[in-house]
Amino acid sequence: MAEWRRIERGVRDTLGEGTLWSARENAVYWTDILAPALNRLSLDDGGIQRIAMPEPLGWVVERAQGGFIGGFQSGFARITLDPQSPDKASITPIGDPEAHLPGSRMNDGKADASGAIWCGTMDMAEEQDSGALYRLDPDGSWATVDSGYRVPNGPAFSPCGRWLYHSDTARRTMFRFARSDEGGVTDRHIFLQFAEEDGYPDGMTVDAEGHLWVAHWGGSRISRFTPEGKLDRAIALPAKQVTNICFAGPELDRMFVSSAAIGLPDSEDDGAFFEVFPGVKGLPTHAFAG
Repeated sequence: MAEWRRIERGVRDTLGEGTLWSARENAVYWTDILAPALNRLSLDDGGIQRIAMPEPLGWVVERAQGGFIGGFQSGFARITLDPQSPDKASITPIGDPEAHLPGSRMNDGKADASGAIWCGTMDMAEEQDSGALYRLDPDGSWATVDSGYRVPNGPAFSPCGRWLYHSDTARRTMFRFARSDEGGVTDRHIFLQFAEEDGYPDGMTVDAEGHLWVAHWGGSRISRFTPEGKLDRAIALPAKQVTNICFAGPELDRMFVSSAAIGLPDSEDDGAFFEVFPGVKGLPTHAFAG
């Protein structure tokens, strides 16, 4: 049996990212940061929608009360999709933690079990170590958790909730943090260091067994690592720049993977969206509680 299939949709993502499983819609969302656009794949009928966005969009997280929170270049915003016009969206700004850095944007983010969103920012030119890791709390306030990133990616959370994984892709380095009872993090240490032949660690997710799945930008694969950081399995993909991963489906036994075409010649695989057959189940998607 093949380990993957390409989702045929007639368009390539310039910079696919931010994969998200929506149980309430039985659909997978992901962004094309630079198009900019939000994509939706229905698991009911296989239909795909592409919704234009007004500016670079790194990630979306479902809101418990409906709609989404989006991580835009200009900061956090609420996104409401029009059910009568599925290719349209209304956007309401919340706030910009980096209004003083007009050259920055958000890159990747997820909600944790408490309903808070963790996300990273970066210099769009990828020249400055001005990126940071933020936490957006349900009351609408945000806090800087860590700083000094060139290209942040992740985060991902262990099944027990005690550990947070996060990367600086440009440094080929993945970190693991211990999470405190107060909602912060401590004890940042290097969890994995990619070699040059591995490419760069990009988006990630954790499965129900506590193993970490990581996308390899420039490495044409996804890999599964044990909680101790040992390589357990690798699945090769035909896309060179693999960017993000999520588990999906009612049983959380399906996996979807995004990629990027930026900087590459035309091909049917670079910038494509893939379904991968992992043989394990994932963890439920959490919603923002605000």
